[in-house]
Amino acid sequence: MGSRKVTEQLDWNGKKVTVAGLGISGIPAARVLHGLGAVVTVVNDGDDERSRAQAAELEAEGITVRLGDGATLPAGTELIVTTPGWRPDKPLFTAAAEAGVEIWGDVELAWRLRGPDAAPWLAVTGTNGKTTTVRMLASILEAAGLRTAAVGNIGVSLLDAVLGEERYDVLAVELSSYQLHWAPSVRAHSAAVLNLAPDHLDWHGSMEAYAADKGRIYEGNQVACVYNVADQVTEDLVREADVEEGCRAIGFTLGTPGPSQLGVVEGILVDRAFVENRQKNAQELAEVSDVQPPAPHNIANALAAAALARAFGVEAKAVRDGLKAFRPDPHRIELVEEVQGVTYVDDSKATNTHAAEASLAAYDPIVWIAGGLAKGATFDELVQRSAKRLRGAVLIGADRALIREALARHAPEVPVVDLDRTDTGAMSEAVREAARLAAPGDTVLLAPACASMDMFTNYNKRGEAFADAVRALAATGDA
Repeated sequence: MGSRKVTEQLDWNGKKVTVAGLGISGIPAARVLHGLGAVVTVVNDGDDERSRAQAAELEAEGITVRLGDGATLPAGTELIVTTPGWRPDKPLFTAAAEAGVEIWGDVELAWRLRGPDAAPWLAVTGTNGKTTTVRMLASILEAAGLRTAAVGNIGVSLLDAVLGEERYDVLAVELSSYQLHWAPSVRAHSAAVLNLAPDHLDWHGSMEAYAADKGRIYEGNQVACVYNVADQVTEDLVREADVEEGCRAIGFTLGTPGPSQLGVVEGILVDRAFVENRQKNAQELAEVSDVQPPAPHNIANALAAAALARAFGVEAKAVRDGLKAFRPDPHRIELVEEVQGVTYVDDSKATNTHAAEASLAAYDPIVWIAGGLAKGATFDELVQRSAKRLRGAVLIGADRALIREALARHAPEVPVVDLDRTDTGAMSEAVREAARLAAPGDTVLLAPACASMDMFTNYNKRGEAFADAVRALAATGDA
């Protein structure tokens, strides 16, 4: 067991800091460091119109910006603060290692800048479900009367939360594997790894490195390391973590929970971890129907959020009230419309096979709309596990052939429509074809298992195109 690492207060005046990358985390970091008295240089690979406009604003504030030159370490650099997207094998970081220069991410910077009475962090990571779980957690904490915010990779800057005027009792923090890689000092009150599946391996280099970065979230935990009973790797990461004396391993399961676990019994979410005599007792927290939508992977998210809240001392009533009040973000297993007895569900956020499999497990039978950029993924296991639920499939996007071939191998009886087009209008045709394949009682599910950038700006735009096509179908009978 390790002891808690205390963050020292640094003297930033005159310290030469290089910020790697512009964007939503680099620009705030540069401004904060400049305001603290550091001598800041921003380096950026890109030199486009947007980057030049951002650079002009920073330079007007006295911050040096070098565009189109993200590889060279500025002379005299004492610290690098990097945006999450910069890969560890960048030449800049190789040069920093050779020069003995430390590298922090924006999360590490926020952690180091916390004041002595800073709010503790309840942290969440995982391949899928992070944002939903963090927002569920914030809803529960708010229901308990606590001052909180959902921050981190969720879009609200941790720097803003740490340095802003508002005082918080506790923060619900979403952390990506990129952020955790560059955050060696972060020590959460309690943390959860929801699940692990191959993702971002081009950035991390291997599944082992990806898992190790996810596991950093458990380092130094004070009260609870929350893991997924159904995902052995998450429990293994808890076993490997160096935590504070007395910190407990807390599992969550969709089955009946054992001692020190949260789970489900006859439609009730129950706690056998934060109760007296957990060998015999259980505390009812909420009903499955209190979680919207009550899909299996969303129940798992709710249990993880409840475990972190309970670790912070939140009462059962607040867990129930917070879950009942929560509504998921758009494009996450979102009900769009029911048309002629067929339900249309938008899970455009299912951008990898792990997320798509969870989504497919929530419905039966399904007409599946899938495809896009595969990012190196394979689809055989996904199709094998989901084949019995499929009424049909409509494939779109650049890498749809990979899914078509997996369907031919493992579900040859499932009718497949392969749309040989990658323009945005393909979604309207996809919805029309799905409607043709579907029967009353079916679900037409957009769960692409792929990224969206071959056809759409992002998964939000893809989901909006699906929803628009469904509503057009409902209004006119023809998308």
